Amino acid sequence: MPLVEIDLLEGRPEADLNAISDAVHEAMVAVLDVPQRDRFQIITERRPGYLRFDPNYLDIDRDEGLLLIRITLSAGRATDAKQAFYRRLAGLLAERTGMRTENLAVVMIENEREDWSFGHGLASYLELPRDAWR
Repeated sequence: MPLVEIDLLEGRPEADLNAISDAVHEAMVAVLDVPQRDRFQIITERRPGYLRFDPNYLDIDRDEGLLLIRITLSAGRATDAKQAFYRRLAGLLAERTGMRTENLAVVMIENEREDWSFGHGLASYLELPRDAWR
């Protein structure tokens, strides 16, 4: 289960929030082999002043349209898959919301399968059969 946390400045239309949510999930399913039903996301709109960033870090011109996305997921994806995910997500967001790709920042945080419990006090990925995950 990836847990996706999306931070952005408040004020975007709900249609954009839906498009952002869908694009992140679609890219994870297509590129990172995430099951279609495995969708857990937290979208947090921040008041001005509560999402701070350097608008020119690494010589990339960012503005108030910044999306900061943190994805916690089980370890094991190859570097090329992660790079393909970043490209796919940037393309989907640009296409569906008109977002500038300069405004996308993503960090992946990897952990192990025993770090996930989805209920009943079980280490779900250790105790449930793999076909139950899909």
